[in-house]
Amino acid sequence: MEHIFTALIPIFLLILIGYYFKRIKFPSNDFWASADKLTYFVLMPSLLIYKLSTANLENIEAFDFVLTGILGIFAILIITLLINFKTKTTGAPFSSVVQGTVRFNTYVFLALIASMFGDEGIALAALLITFAIPLINVICITIFAIYVNDQKATFSGMIKSIVTNPLIVACVIGGSINYIDFTIPVIALNVLKILSASALPMGLLSVGFSLDLKSIKEAKSELVISSILKLLIKPICMYGIGIYFGLDTLFLSIVVVFAAMPTAPSAFVLARQLGGDIKLMASIITLQTIVSIFTISLILGFIVS
Repeated sequence: MEHIFTALIPIFLLILIGYYFKRIKFPSNDFWASADKLTYFVLMPSLLIYKLSTANLENIEAFDFVLTGILGIFAILIITLLINFKTKTTGAPFSSVVQGTVRFNTYVFLALIASMFGDEGIALAALLITFAIPLINVICITIFAIYVNDQKATFSGMIKSIVTNPLIVACVIGGSINYIDFTIPVIALNVLKILSASALPMGLLSVGFSLDLKSIKEAKSELVISSILKLLIKPICMYGIGIYFGLDTLFLSIVVVFAAMPTAPSAFVLARQLGGDIKLMASIITLQTIVSIFTISLILGFIVS
């Protein structure tokens, strides 16, 4: 258990530092908005390209691993829909509940995997998110189209958001370089390596800056339901599916950590663009990020014990 806390605490301390910077407005709000774009469009793609292109992916049988992740996403979606028949949450609030249960924080995910499992873990995590991000986007856009009935949620917009997603593009590029065994020039590789070193710290600081503690005061039942489903039920479902497929400890740990991640700050952006409940979405993001340090510790302690 001690090594789990050793991996977790620095990650959440960086998030806390990011929130502290927000409170003291350092350097400025405009800086962090730009820094977030830099991280999303440059630093994180550099990390994924560098790690995937240089990873040793030979003899890795990842089909069941990826399938477990996909089935886990569908499982929690179905459970969320079934619960909604009882709670009868409608419209914009339900779109936020779904985003809270299916989305994941990429920065926290990759940082924790890197801390616990090193380069091999990062490569496997990148492989998983290559398939998970498009699926999650399709699910969320579909939910908005059905429950919010916003005309902005179009099929063409969904496809565009997937094919232009810098993280997906980076995974495809890095994986392709690895597959064709292309040797990246040393200078270019060193540039990617230097940019990669900044990706996770900047990403975690940006996560902290995005937190809105005041939003939790307006807590609703949807906030509790979404958080329990995401932080407890989804990891349990993922664990069960992984055991069924006979995943080894490394694969199983990665998919369960993936399932246990708090939802992504980008969910707030989508809620704002497509007419979702932005106050509820902000509450879900903030509460899940805070509580996840405890739930992830418990879940990982169970798996590795």
